[in-house]
Amino acid sequence: MKKYRGVFLKNAAEIENLRQANRIVSRILDALGEAVAPGRRTMEFEELADRLCREYDVKPAFKGYGGFPYTLCCSVNDEIVHGFPSDRVVQEGDIVSFDMGVIYEGFYGDSARTYPVGTIDPETERLLRVTEESLMLGIEAARPGNQLHDISRRVQEHVEGAGFHVVRRFVGHGVGRRLHEKPEVPNFVPRGMPGLPLKAGMVLAIEPMVTVGTHEVEILEDNWTAVTKDGSMAAHFEHSVAVTANGPQILSLSE
Repeated sequence: MKKYRGVFLKNAAEIENLRQANRIVSRILDALGEAVAPGRRTMEFEELADRLCREYDVKPAFKGYGGFPYTLCCSVNDEIVHGFPSDRVVQEGDIVSFDMGVIYEGFYGDSARTYPVGTIDPETERLLRVTEESLMLGIEAARPGNQLHDISRRVQEHVEGAGFHVVRRFVGHGVGRRLHEKPEVPNFVPRGMPGLPLKAGMVLAIEPMVTVGTHEVEILEDNWTAVTKDGSMAAHFEHSVAVTANGPQILSLSE
């Protein structure tokens, strides 16, 4: 891999391996979404994700990473990210976010989605829609000639224009032979941070985390689960994206 300002640039073969890793993640997320229903324990989603990793013959990327004990990050309602699967039962009107990663041939796949549990209220439905829209707008800006913060600006403007809030404590990142590579990809434009021109060969995990209320975060006693400080709902969507001369390519698609 070549390096540009500390960022690993991937060649076509490396991007193809990353596509394969992310395709598996996407298919696992498809299966998890189909399994979401009122009355399911979140540990059932963990068991499904773990079984599918074995079937696809890939290693879970998160299990053991920094001491994280599970294959799946499973976050419900006000939990933003890094939630633990447990005996908690999801109910009608809840939302559940799955953040999933695998290692395929030494390359990492990383993607996240938030699903409704049954019928959700209109404001929560709007939260999910706006969060996913902000992700797609950020991806559209991931092209050579733009700045990294053009991605951040697109996300922030869409989210805040809808009256929601961007979580600032957690950001996106480069992804490749490591789960977290440079550069960080914030979902807001940080003051005073120098720009980084985007270059073909970058692969970025872009992941807006959006709340109905405050952007402030608290970490639970498990030292992992991040929740909104005011208890408001939070949504999380993520794609791994290759920056190419022909524009952004979403790698975390099922086909």
